[in-house]
Amino acid sequence: MAAPRRVPWLGPVLAVLLWELLARAWADAFVLAAPSAILGYLIENAALMTRALSETLANALAGFVIGNLAAVLLATIATVLPRCDAMVRGLALVVFCLPLVATGPILRVVFGPGDGPQIVLAALAVYYTTLIPLLVGLRALPAGWLDLVHSYGRGRLATLVHVRAMAALPYFVAGLQIAAPAAFLGAMVGEFTGAERGMGVLTIRAMRGMNVEMTWALATVATAVAVLGYAAIGWIARKALREEPPVILAPPKVGRQGNALVTLAGVMLALLAMWWGGLQVLGVSPFFAKGPVEIFDALFLAHDAALTRATLGTALGETAVFLLPGYAAGLGAGAVLAMLLVVVPRMAGTAMPLAIALRSVPIITTAPLVVLVAGRGAVGTIVLVAIMVFFPTFVACLHGLRQAPGRVIDVMRSYAASPWDVLIRVRIPAMLPAFFAAARMNVPASVLAVTVVEWLATGNGIGSLMALSASQSDYDMLWSSVVLVALLSSLGYAGVGWLERRVLGRYAPEQLA
Repeated sequence: MAAPRRVPWLGPVLAVLLWELLARAWADAFVLAAPSAILGYLIENAALMTRALSETLANALAGFVIGNLAAVLLATIATVLPRCDAMVRGLALVVFCLPLVATGPILRVVFGPGDGPQIVLAALAVYYTTLIPLLVGLRALPAGWLDLVHSYGRGRLATLVHVRAMAALPYFVAGLQIAAPAAFLGAMVGEFTGAERGMGVLTIRAMRGMNVEMTWALATVATAVAVLGYAAIGWIARKALREEPPVILAPPKVGRQGNALVTLAGVMLALLAMWWGGLQVLGVSPFFAKGPVEIFDALFLAHDAALTRATLGTALGETAVFLLPGYAAGLGAGAVLAMLLVVVPRMAGTAMPLAIALRSVPIITTAPLVVLVAGRGAVGTIVLVAIMVFFPTFVACLHGLRQAPGRVIDVMRSYAASPWDVLIRVRIPAMLPAFFAAARMNVPASVLAVTVVEWLATGNGIGSLMALSASQSDYDMLWSSVVLVALLSSLGYAGVGWLERRVLGRYAPEQLA
């Protein structure tokens, strides 16, 4: 009996029909625009949307290229010079943990009018999402391959070019696919800081005017662009990658890690030097630019230092209440959906487009609407944070599940093992490194999500405090917030890394890098 024919477009079509019905049913609520109304708006304002889209696309593309080139360069340095690995990771992490909500206004002051902040924020939004999977891929190769290259007397650079780079390509592609929507989001956040043109500028106009159709039209166009970018990268990868690299269940060789405290001290000194030196090179007015000494003074020595610390502590507490549940929910949803798609592949035709679209909708366009629907309390904020975390986790876990060794799966199937047995005993252990890589990467991403929601919708937490400080030119508070958020994000990242080592050491020691 022939298997039923799959209809991949059926799920998205049903989703659009449901969307149309819900929008018509909630017409009096003014929170949801129907697809037909969105299409009408786009036709009527085609010229305006085209100009804005071309502006944002140009900035996002420039940031995408710059950010990914930076990721490749950093990964190359960390691989060829293993002693630099911890330093590279530390510096890259702290820079990525800088909250875009606060760095946007600072970059606007530094670069002035023009496209500089949009491009820099797009690059900052993508480089780390590519760097982490790339570093994982550069080490995901059989130890025998390395021994073979070494037996021919070749060095680290030759190993990188001829072996590691080939093994890392699927991971690199996964990073690029995650980076495509992030670049668009970064460019739009940059346009929020005072740009003259672009999708972000139109989004501000739509929110201030409570124009629901315009807001959803912007979100729809941004989603379509991100989905097309994701699909295009995947199509190119399928054409370029002839075969999947074998995935190993053998301990990878890593360079000497050195003393953790020495590495941490080196990272801190390098960051302070970059911070102070960058301000000196850029020559920004001391009124705007605050160095390490000024921030230490504001937090510990100034007459109002206690008040500053209390204000920051209150704001961070408000943020943590929403951040942690949303982060956990996004991780869980992404991992569970990836497992379901592996066990029940027929769901992929419906679930994949919806998952991509859900993540691709720029959070700065959906945050006010979700909060209107779900309220300004915990539910709306947690849902938005979970959406931000969900997609990178889903992509990474799906990739990890599919990298399970085929011969092991064949052996289990020969013993009539069920798909669930294969999932639990083979695929999940193979997935764990990718899951934890996503969990680490999502720490700063979830911070970005919650600060954007607080900035645009709830008016609470550290995101709102940073926006308020920028508007009131309270740069001591703004820079102090940036430093604390980056520090706490880095600590969260380190905490996930600690948990990863414990879990992998117990359940998948062969995957412990």
